[in-house]
Amino acid sequence: MEIALRLAGLESVPPDSGILVDGGELQRVLFGIDIETAELLLARQLGFDGVITHHPKGGRPLLDLHQILDRQIDRMVEAGIPINRAQKALAERREEVQQNNEVSNFDRSVSAARLLGMPYIGIHTPADIVGERILQAHLDQGLRTKPRATLGDVIELLAEIPEYRQALAPPRIWAGHEASYAGRVWVAMAGGVSGGTKVAQSYFESGVGTLVVMHMPQDTLKAVRQQGIGNVIIAGHMASDSIGINALIDALEREGLAVTRAAGVVSGPTAHGMNP
Repeated sequence: MEIALRLAGLESVPPDSGILVDGGELQRVLFGIDIETAELLLARQLGFDGVITHHPKGGRPLLDLHQILDRQIDRMVEAGIPINRAQKALAERREEVQQNNEVSNFDRSVSAARLLGMPYIGIHTPADIVGERILQAHLDQGLRTKPRATLGDVIELLAEIPEYRQALAPPRIWAGHEASYAGRVWVAMAGGVSGGTKVAQSYFESGVGTLVVMHMPQDTLKAVRQQGIGNVIIAGHMASDSIGINALIDALEREGLAVTRAAGVVSGPTAHGMNP
């Protein structure tokens, strides 16, 4: 966890991450985007010392997931959205996430890990922050000499990322078309879950031309299309998550930990240029 925090530039463990079942003497771990009971049993059968899940699958990280949406406020402010408007745009979605998770079976996978005696850790936002930074830097560099860049140009740049090249579901344009001018391209991938319609609207009204996201609900996409001023590229959930995860795995392996990718992680390079 300390390595993940250093990599992301965080001083404390965010609410959607944490050590779910403690353990030590780790040498071989299984790292997946979604680690639940089946993967815990697989890890035990294959002789792993511990497991790392990316998405919160139980305990406080799942129950407190709504709190990490506040991180989106900082990202919105960076895009030029007034902080008071950013907070209000997120309020409804934050409450919805809290309600959904509080009625979930939030102890299911954690209790399985406890019964198995399997060390179990969740690392969500730190990896997402790293992936968001890597992707934003890549797009900024590729578009800096193209003031009239199109969505087609953005898609070509995304295709240079190994995780996207290998993904079964590659980046796609869902609002706009290849010849649409991209305008200011903004990556919004860290902060728990999709911020919803009001967040997307706030970005476009603040001057963002194209949002690059992991995923976006259909009702939000419909609203963006009806508004008619912004573009959306959905880069893909598993591949986008894998960018930050692979950078973290690189850091863990440099510390001597043997890491096996599973449960949705798309293999990537060892040269994203991120060091803890």
